[in-house]
Amino acid sequence: MEKFEGYIFTALCSTNFFISCLVFSRVTREQREPYMDEIFHVPQAQKYCSGRFNEWDPMITTLPGLYLVSVGVIKPVVWLADMTGGVVCSTAMLRFINLLFNCGNLYLLYLLTCKLHLREKTRTTSRRVLSALSLSTFPVLYFFNFLYYTDAGSTFFILFTYLMTLYGCHKASALLGVCSILFRQTNVIWVAFCAGTLVAAKMDETWRVEQTKKRDEMKSQVPLSFSGAKKVLLFTLEFFTSPAHMKAVLLLAWPYVLVGVGFVVFVVLNDGIVVGDRTSHEACLNFPQLFYFFSFALFFALPATLCSYRILRFVQALKKQPFFFLMVTGVCLLLVWKFTFVHKYLLADNRHFPFYVWKRLFQRHELVRYLLVPAYVFAGWSFLDSLKSRSLFWSLALLVCLLAATVPQKLMEFRYFIIPYLMYRLHMPLPSLPRLIMEFLLYTAINIATIYIFIAKTFHWPDSTATQRFMW
Repeated sequence: MEKFEGYIFTALCSTNFFISCLVFSRVTREQREPYMDEIFHVPQAQKYCSGRFNEWDPMITTLPGLYLVSVGVIKPVVWLADMTGGVVCSTAMLRFINLLFNCGNLYLLYLLTCKLHLREKTRTTSRRVLSALSLSTFPVLYFFNFLYYTDAGSTFFILFTYLMTLYGCHKASALLGVCSILFRQTNVIWVAFCAGTLVAAKMDETWRVEQTKKRDEMKSQVPLSFSGAKKVLLFTLEFFTSPAHMKAVLLLAWPYVLVGVGFVVFVVLNDGIVVGDRTSHEACLNFPQLFYFFSFALFFALPATLCSYRILRFVQALKKQPFFFLMVTGVCLLLVWKFTFVHKYLLADNRHFPFYVWKRLFQRHELVRYLLVPAYVFAGWSFLDSLKSRSLFWSLALLVCLLAATVPQKLMEFRYFIIPYLMYRLHMPLPSLPRLIMEFLLYTAINIATIYIFIAKTFHWPDSTATQRFMW
């Protein structure tokens, strides 16, 4: 980091932390008691604070990573400050842990941006810094910095895991991956993605050698044709059935393999991935979740991606390969028809924004879900087009992990899209400064609106006196 850039980033981190503390103070004053999932997380953390590590709430579905880190941070501070009474492991004290993760996420996003965009040498100081700031204020992630949820910590450890992978510290990366899984079990998918990038690099190298031998031009993006897909599939099968290639991959990725084996053992012993409340967290093949994510990504990446030239290229692609896009549309229609699942929480809990998205869009008419398919196709194409600078097999690794992270989820919840979106946005070409400013302003406006709604627009259920609030 250059000296001048270091000063700018340090000032930015301080300002970000100061503003976040002000928001945190207001949110905590308005909502002093645990809210939503906090009614499970806060008491469990307080049990750990009291040393009762053998007690567990069966309604909690995640492993105890958040509570262990909270106790590990709070206990030394309490001892040094000689604090006693109710402030120790209070709701506010526990929530403050996520503000620390917020600072860590900002720093990690900056380091990842620098590492992933090394080739862009000119006038990138302000762009790198602003890109990291913008992503750290990504609305769905930023909101949960002020509540005692697992999202901030989960994101922190996944970003840290991936950063260590990029630096070639694979043992440290695998260890951090274990920490991320302790926050949320599905993070094993992104640990696998880290290993997948190593496999993809080896496959890209082998692919280039073969194409050079055949005197064929190497294509970096996913080929949008049946012949191209067939070519890649045959090469993938040949690669994974080659003992030499597998030996080379295992010698490099063995720390991640150990994490994967350990996770399989956990699933077998636990008789499933979810720790508690299994009836409400059953896996299914909810393929439209992938379409929802593409639409989600298209909206939040609009300032960085949308331009008339991209729309024109999409139209040209339609004209060039109409049969291919027609087949894709047909498959999407079939998946929407046969594999749309609606979780009971989505229909019953009017405190979450997805409830209103589903009610006011998808439930207007039964044909709406089918009429949205062309928009899904464009969103998916835009997603792939934004990553065309990345290698072929890296893109395939990301898509496989994206499928694994979204499709089995029955509940449509925007929190599940945080890490996939950050991975997508980090690997896009670094946007221009005006686009980054627009992105930051969009995220800031959404953050102001959602936090204001959470604080000011309260309501009550007919059968309860408790104050209810709207949230992501």
